[in-house]
Amino acid sequence: MGAAMYFVMYKDQMGDWRWRLLADDHQIVADSGEGYRSKGDCQHGIRLVKSTLSATPVIEREDALCLDA
Repeated sequence: MGAAMYFVMYKDQMGDWRWRLLADDHQIVADSGEGYRSKGDCQHGIRLVKSTLSATPVIEREDALCLDA
């Protein structure tokens, strides 16, 4: 049986919507990294993450500080 994960949506202290992806042990696996003004935009961000396929490539970088693809 694989580990179950779930998304949590919440409003931050600034009133922006954010999401977190949690493992079944409630540890944070990923987060939105940004706040969304509307709940719908936050839901869209979740849908984008959910649509990622196992075929999505993983790129290894030597320079961890370089975030450009």
